[in-house]
Amino acid sequence: MQIFGLSVDRTMVYSRAQKVRLTFLLLLVCFRDRRVLQPAQVCDILKGVILVICYFMMHYVDYSMMYHLIRGQSVIKLYIIYNMLEVADRLFSSFGQDILDALYWTATEPKERKRAHIGVIPHFFMAVLYVFLHAILIMVQATTLNVAFNSHNKSLLTIMMSNNFVEIKGSVFKKFEKNNLFQMSNSDIKERFTNYVLLLIVCLRNMEQFSWNPDHLWVLFPDVCMVVASEIAVDIVKHAFITKFNDITADVYSEYRASLAFDLVSSRQKNAYTDYSDSVARRMGFIPLPLAVLLIRVVTSSIKVQGILSYACVILFYLG
Repeated sequence: MQIFGLSVDRTMVYSRAQKVRLTFLLLLVCFRDRRVLQPAQVCDILKGVILVICYFMMHYVDYSMMYHLIRGQSVIKLYIIYNMLEVADRLFSSFGQDILDALYWTATEPKERKRAHIGVIPHFFMAVLYVFLHAILIMVQATTLNVAFNSHNKSLLTIMMSNNFVEIKGSVFKKFEKNNLFQMSNSDIKERFTNYVLLLIVCLRNMEQFSWNPDHLWVLFPDVCMVVASEIAVDIVKHAFITKFNDITADVYSEYRASLAFDLVSSRQKNAYTDYSDSVARRMGFIPLPLAVLLIRVVTSSIKVQGILSYACVILFYLG
């Protein structure tokens, strides 16, 4: 047989130099198709770099100025702005998923394939720009929610909570198949998790303004419970009526849970192109990078990390 122009015959007797050369060529053949990093590891490195760059870019966005700018608007205008932000968040999530998928595929595609795209670097800068803009959008959402919490008559918070009941009107009396209900369930999971993070940001910003006075936390606690309870109650009523009018049994939710579990398990394969959460997040339409950038920015500005013990706690929290 031929290996890089060298004829190999098992019956031949080789000199020491020929044996060394033959061994080197055999090792080269064995390892030439192997990557130094797995595709999932390459995607993780890209996510980390995007996270760090967007974190430093968020320092140029003034949260206090944004808060006072939004607080000066009327209640009705803020209600319209919040609804527009919710729609924009869904559009950004759909568009951003395509941007990140294009970046991951460009960075991990086989080298033998002919490239018919613009390259990794332009896709990377597009991904950084998208994550930065989406993080600003979520910051405006959190700021609007913070203004609603701090308003004296709580009218804005009541109007924003009424949005949940509009979902019942728009979905209860429509025809739903199992696949459509699965998509709605995933959307509800993503929406509820995002709301929890926004409420956490609101609590952190308010506690920082009151010098971490525990008494102020009990002032915020009833409003937080009211928002969470209304979200859960609306989802329960909505899914109960949808399953009732479409003759869908409650066992279908076990199938949905098994489907999400299968996505999680399939992403743990050795040569998977994503990490352990990307498949589930993609099915739910959830992109964690912008939310993570904003949360890290708020936490680091609200909580001062000083001393070796504090840094050790942060490292242990990250590892956990």
